[in-house]
Amino acid sequence: MSLIIGLAAATLATAPGQTPPQQRPEMLERLTACRAVTGDAARLACYDAAAAAFDSAERQGELVVIDRAAVDETRRQLFGFEMPTLPQLFGAGAGEDLDSIETTLERAALSGENRWIFRLADGSVWRQIDSERVRFRNSPGEPVRVRKASLGSFLMTVGDSRAVRVRRQ
Repeated sequence: MSLIIGLAAATLATAPGQTPPQQRPEMLERLTACRAVTGDAARLACYDAAAAAFDSAERQGELVVIDRAAVDETRRQLFGFEMPTLPQLFGAGAGEDLDSIETTLERAALSGENRWIFRLADGSVWRQIDSERVRFRNSPGEPVRVRKASLGSFLMTVGDSRAVRVRRQ
């Protein structure tokens, strides 16, 4: 089953530095426990009750169900942010850890500190953190690659430019 199921309230309310619970949500445990019920009528009644509770919890926002594609897209959108509990949020082995993203430039502008602020087509904003001069074609649609570098930093290349050290805003 390619669904990842989590309790939104419990997971999102976890304080920074704490790891969310690794156990399966109670709703899912009750649903899967129905397989052990021996009589056909009793098993069907168990499944019906568990499925109704599951559906109700999902509709009320107590339970969040997302598929692997949504997990991968969310991880991509969060690339560059420091989120140490992200793997636990999406379950063990949820998608591969991203080393880079590729998108296009929407626009770039120099800040008052003479450093670039890059707005990318995926909606992310990155700020130059080194003081090196960088030359690139400041045109919408230019290909951009942001990749992980050493010590938690990131390097961005715009077109054929040299890499510039950046931080996600």
